[in-house]
Amino acid sequence: MNIPEPERMDQRRLESINIINALRRGTVPASGLERIAVGLDVEEGVISRQLDYVAQSGGDLKFIRGEYGSGKTFLVARSLEIARTKGFVTSHVIISSSTPLYKLKGIYQQICANLRTGGEEHAIKTILDNWLFAIEERLLSVSGTGLEDALLEEATEREIETALSGISEVNSALAAALRTYYRANNAGDFQLAQAALGWIAGEPNIGRDFKQKAGIKGEIDDTIAFLFLRGLVSIIHGAGYKGIAIAVDEMETTQGLQRNQREKGYHTLVRIIDALDRGDMPRCFFLFTGTPAMYDGSRGIRSVPPLYDRISVVQNDAYRNPRQPQIMLGKFDTSKLELVALKLVDVYAQAYTEPDRERISHRFIRAMIKKITTRFGGRVDVIPRIFLKEFVDVLDKCELYEDYTPGDGYDFDAGHLKGELKKEEEAVMVVRF
Repeated sequence: MNIPEPERMDQRRLESINIINALRRGTVPASGLERIAVGLDVEEGVISRQLDYVAQSGGDLKFIRGEYGSGKTFLVARSLEIARTKGFVTSHVIISSSTPLYKLKGIYQQICANLRTGGEEHAIKTILDNWLFAIEERLLSVSGTGLEDALLEEATEREIETALSGISEVNSALAAALRTYYRANNAGDFQLAQAALGWIAGEPNIGRDFKQKAGIKGEIDDTIAFLFLRGLVSIIHGAGYKGIAIAVDEMETTQGLQRNQREKGYHTLVRIIDALDRGDMPRCFFLFTGTPAMYDGSRGIRSVPPLYDRISVVQNDAYRNPRQPQIMLGKFDTSKLELVALKLVDVYAQAYTEPDRERISHRFIRAMIKKITTRFGGRVDVIPRIFLKEFVDVLDKCELYEDYTPGDGYDFDAGHLKGELKKEEEAVMVVRF
């Protein structure tokens, strides 16, 4: 469809404002990341080709390693953005004390809770509805003359069983819950439909009434969560999407667990890798992140040889190969931050008005970076979030006040950052007395 030029410009401006708003809050923008990305062209290209392979019924994964400030969070967000542009559903899971790596049920629940399509967050209901609608449409097209409602419903329920036959051979609860969801929607029983949706998504404390009506016993637990994930991927593909891209972030928190819990979590990764290699998880792409200590430390992946052997890399020169199981990110440096700032000026021009390039000169940007870096022990790699938040503030003031001259008046005062600094930023901050 040809979009009129003014409408396209409005969409570009909306995206630009969203980028600026996110940076004002010190967060990673939800979209448009390619407009401020620097130094990741090779890594993005590798991940993009992996996604093309997964879209053709493959299964693949990538481990990203880097210290704080290396851009792991940005690359994860950018990778998921690339996946959505290719027609994937995405989900971003953060490993924590409440969602540890060894508890598959919790990971499955977070995957379902954070499902996102190109146009919608928390998209599990839309995905299920699209899948069921696609089944009905296929049945109607095959029949040629149309089907009465009762016959269509009966035929659709049979198709639900057929589509999930491989899952139902092991556990029939997913198909039973989906049938109940479908019937409840058709009957206008939205409370029952919502309960079915919650159970499918692994939510706790779903009422006994739903399970009696669906003929289901128990909950989704660690023993069947992996199986249900496979069922979910089948549904996602049947709903018209290429597959799913799942980011499992901040795995380094696993190092703080007891040994049996750590090792159980690491063996979960072995299980995922082997399932992908066997072809048991088609249309799945996993992206895992962690610090170098997570990969090489005594409490990290190295402590489980079967896992370490599967994802270790060959690195004997300065040429990093992101096609290996791990993408090894270097620290962010001054030149990259300068380039991000210059790109951000262009984004700001799209969001509001063209900034005064004399007041926001390359020379000023360098001076501003130096002032902030000095307060953080000379560590450029820990300041990007803080710098970009400050820089947006300077851009705002230049637009709002004609007499504001940042080259004369800007000085970095960390006092307003109290309570919002991350532990890595606090650790290197130079305290003034």
